[in-house]
Amino acid sequence: MASIKDMPVRTNDRSRVRIFTTVRIMHQSTRARVVDLSPTGMAFDVEKPIQAMAGQMVTVESEELGRLTGTVRWYSNGRLGIQYKLSTNALAQISSYFRFFHEEVRPVLRR
Repeated sequence: MASIKDMPVRTNDRSRVRIFTTVRIMHQSTRARVVDLSPTGMAFDVEKPIQAMAGQMVTVESEELGRLTGTVRWYSNGRLGIQYKLSTNALAQISSYFRFFHEEVRPVLRR
């Protein structure tokens, strides 16, 4: 993982997506939208502010991806990045999404 201005950056190819999820960190929960997805992690726009710090465990649930667990890599300005806790189950869920559901989307608004 590379770093730009102390913010970790994924080096894997990313796909732009629109997947609605529920994100759980400790005792907090919020709805979020996955904006990009890669084989090792994903980035979200969160619906409401949450307290998240790098290294915390996170659980993500959605219809398309099922339940995934991972680690918070960064949180800034309503955006959250996680890295999956890689397991054979997680890899199967991600590859299944790309095989059956994925369509590349273009962003409506740019940050």
